[in-house]
Amino acid sequence: MARYEHLPIYKQAMDVAVHFEKVVAGFSRYHKYTLGADLRDKSRDVLGLIVKANSSREKLARLLELRDHLEQLLILIRLGKEVKAFRSFKSFQFAAEQVVALSRQNEGWIKSMRKG
Repeated sequence: MARYEHLPIYKQAMDVAVHFEKVVAGFSRYHKYTLGADLRDKSRDVLGLIVKANSSREKLARLLELRDHLEQLLILIRLGKEVKAFRSFKSFQFAAEQVVALSRQNEGWIKSMRKG
């Protein structure tokens, strides 16, 4: 299996997953076990897809799947803001900015795969 710990996209995705683990603990009970569980699961899925994409010969298919997961994660974050699940705007802002940055890195990776 190819090494992945050094990848900037992996490091940032790990930061996002850790952030959700901490933030969801502060959600109300209702949101913790619904929206919070989805945020945590989706962020772990993103990590897994990055590892799989890095190890795969057919990276493009995995990267396109990663794109979809990142978009779904962003939708969940926005939903969390709308239903006031986040205790502070700052935690929402951090999560949204990090996922957008991950999406940009993923798009760059997709472009590099299409050129090659």
